[in-house]
Formats: sequence, structure tokens, C-alpha cells
Amino acid sequence: MTDAAIAEKPEKLDDVMLAMDIVDTLRHRERLIDRELSAEAREEKLVERLREIYSAQGIDAPDHILREGVRALEEKRFVYEPPKGGLGVRLAKFYISRDRWLKPVAVITGIAAFVTAAYEFGFEAPREARAEQARIELSEVIPADLAQERDAALALAETDYARTIVETLYQDGMAAATAGEREDASQAIDDLKLVADDLAQTLSIRIVSEPGERSGVFRIHDDDPNVRNYYLIAEAVTARGDVASLEITSEEDRDSKRVTKWGVRVPEAVYNRVAADKQDDQIIQDALIGEKPKGALLPVYSVDGAGGAILEW
Repeated sequence: MTDAAIAEKPEKLDDVMLAMDIVDTLRHRERLIDRELSAEAREEKLVERLREIYSAQGIDAPDHILREGVRALEEKRFVYEPPKGGLGVRLAKFYISRDRWLKPVAVITGIAAFVTAAYEFGFEAPREARAEQARIELSEVIPADLAQERDAALALAETDYARTIVETLYQDGMAAATAGEREDASQAIDDLKLVADDLAQTLSIRIVSEPGERSGVFRIHDDDPNVRNYYLIAEAVTARGDVASLEITSEEDRDSKRVTKWGVRVPEAVYNRVAADKQDDQIIQDALIGEKPKGALLPVYSVDGAGGAILEW
């Protein structure tokens, strides 16, 4: 680069700066501009007026610079025009207005965080704790309880039927625990306890003979009206005379229920003998018809021909 070129640069920069100052002066004197631009030969008059203004300020402004400044004003060369709308502009305006939206957003964010934490610690955490507790109960506690009750019942069982019932209840309970069916698994534990209680007792089986109670009934066979089945109404009592419940299966529909009274099927002759015994004084003298032995679940009848049972009459 030559010395002449270097020497010209400050002058050109000064010219630009002076032209910008001229535009600024004209822009801030709107009355002057309006008046002069509406007249003929406005450029000459503007130049003349600007020369006076700068001379009064002790500034020597060449005419070509004054004219350049007037043309720059008309061309809006040094006027800032804000960018048109666009994503960048919208983002910039959004950022500039952060004082208006930042606090509400912060409050909303805080509330959302609080609600999330409250849900986590107030609902989710307890729910997970309950789920873990249930898992432990079904996989560890209930199986251990089932095994304990099964062993206790088997230690009392003295018949194959009793041992089969105990093992069936245990397996049903384990299957329920594996399937996550807590109520059924817990019910199996309770049933095993009841079976153990039954096995531990010796009960007497007697005919019901209290006043107002029926001591016997008969059924007419559905397929043959000439065929009748005779039943004595029985109950199980402890050595102290307390009535106990037993699991009895109906021969009519194979439904099993724990009941305190049931009908025992007997031969017609036995039925008639008991009926005659009760008719004379409403008391059955020979009411004992069997027992439920310790270690067994089913009654053993002392009446010849006694067999099936009914649960309703």
C-alpha cells in the first residue's frame, strides 16, 4: 500500500463522519427539513443553511460534503431500520421481555417441581413400599406360614383322607401366593388352622332333639316317587356339650360347607325307631349315633347303614 493511499484514508473517514453528522443534524431539525424540502431548489437551500450552521460552530464543511449529507438523508443511508419479523427477531424480543415472563415461569416451574416431589414422596414412594411389602409377603411370609400350618396339621392327621385334605389346602395356598392372590393364600392358611383344630378334637355325633327342632326328614326321589331317602338331623358336640362345626359334603350336589347341623342318611327302620322314641315324650333317649375321632375329619357312625349327608331340608 502506497503512502498516498495511507494519507487518503483519514480524509475519507472524516468525510463519512461529517456526512453522518450532517444527516443527524438534519434529522433532529425536522421543521427546517420540512420547510426546505417543500420549496424549490431544496438541496441548494439546505446546503446553504447547513453551511451557516456549521460556520457558527467553527466547523469548515466543504460543499461536496454538505451535498453528500443531504443526499444521504434523502436516501436514508444512515437511518436504522429494525429487522423485519422472523424467528431470530421473535427470540430476541422474547429474551428482552424476560422480566415479564421469567418470574411466572419460575413460579410455575417451582410448583411443578413441588407437585412432582409431593407425588413422588407422598404417593409413589409409599406405593412402591407397599408393592415391595406385598412381594415379600407373597414370596416369603405366606409360604412360610403355609408350611408351618401344614406341618402342624399333618402331625395330627391319622387318616389318609385327612392328610390329603391338608396337602390339598397347602398346595392351593402356594399356587395362590405364586399367582399374587393374597386373599386366597391367606384363606388357605386359615383353612389349615381350622383343619388342625378339627383334627385335635374328639367330637360326639348326636341327633338334634331340642324342642322345636326337627330330628329327621325324608326325601322323595325325583325319578321314582315310590323311593324315599330318610335322614336324621345330626350335630357334633364337644365333651363339654358345646356344638362344633364340621366340614360336611352333600351327597345331592357334592357341595361342601362348614355347618353345625346336617342330615345323615339312615335306613327307614332306624328313622322310624327314632321317630317313635321322640313321640312319647319329645326326648330321644338314644341320641348318640357316632363320633368324629381325634386325628380324623369325617364322622364315624355307629348306626348300621348310615351313609351320605344333606345340608338343606
